[in-house]
Amino acid sequence: MDTLLLFFEDERAPAQRLAQALGLAAACIERHRFPDQELRLRLPLAAGQALPEELVLYRSLDRPNDKLVELLLVAEEARALGARRVLLVAPYLAYMRQDIAFAPGEVVSQRVIGRFLAEHFDALVTVDPHLHRIERLEQAVPLAAAIALSAAPSLAQLVAEKRERPVLIGPDAESAQWIESAAALFGFEHGVCSKQRRGDREVEIVLPALPVQGRQVVLLDDVASSGRTLARAAEQLLAAGAASVDVAVTHALFAGDALAVIEAAGVGEVWSSDCIAHPSNALAMAGLLAEAVRPLLGNEVEEGKG
Repeated sequence: MDTLLLFFEDERAPAQRLAQALGLAAACIERHRFPDQELRLRLPLAAGQALPEELVLYRSLDRPNDKLVELLLVAEEARALGARRVLLVAPYLAYMRQDIAFAPGEVVSQRVIGRFLAEHFDALVTVDPHLHRIERLEQAVPLAAAIALSAAPSLAQLVAEKRERPVLIGPDAESAQWIESAAALFGFEHGVCSKQRRGDREVEIVLPALPVQGRQVVLLDDVASSGRTLARAAEQLLAAGAASVDVAVTHALFAGDALAVIEAAGVGEVWSSDCIAHPSNALAMAGLLAEAVRPLLGNEVEEGKG
């Protein structure tokens, strides 16, 4: 079965790294925004030509609202133009945070977006999805092949190369299992803060009972958004005598002034994966993504269905 990897211009570099790791041809989807904000998309197709039977679409879902419309348009038209299977590689997966209604009438976005993706794609591969009250990605995205990878081991390797005998700190209780798996690879000392959120940009942090004086500390997390949690933790760690505080994250959302806030708190370096394009990118995920995508391609998947 012929397979083509499709991407958008703003994600050309990571998409082409994945295509190279998989040994696939790659092509860019043309994107134009009209003055009224509607999108015009064009798949890479010559007159009279059909698309390959299998497509891998690379689209990370940070700034998700336009991108979800793109997914709808591309998936529908791709099937009309000959694609039998469309696989989505979304290194960052949006709208997973809201998994229950916290007040009457609230939309449970995880359920809505999960069903949307399952209706339009045959498989999904993502990295460190922000899941709270469920254990497996397929509970949110009802696909037989809904694969959630973890960047924790790769980030731990990066930290080991950058710092000697670091202490890993997670910013909240939700990061405990993630931090433990990263720390275990190299025997790093580690701990987890407790956090109480007062609003989107107000948090209170209590450091773990772990000696940090004179130590190189790395705050490790799956996602950095407002930056306030990381900033408050960094301030307290430095006040407790840490020699340095750096940040390593999978998803560098860094909304608004987040990066400036983190740097102002005394953080030295910020390292992130290329799941979201950002100047802090220091870790390419192509190899990890390719390992997950490869078994889904072509005849191996077709035979498994039989």
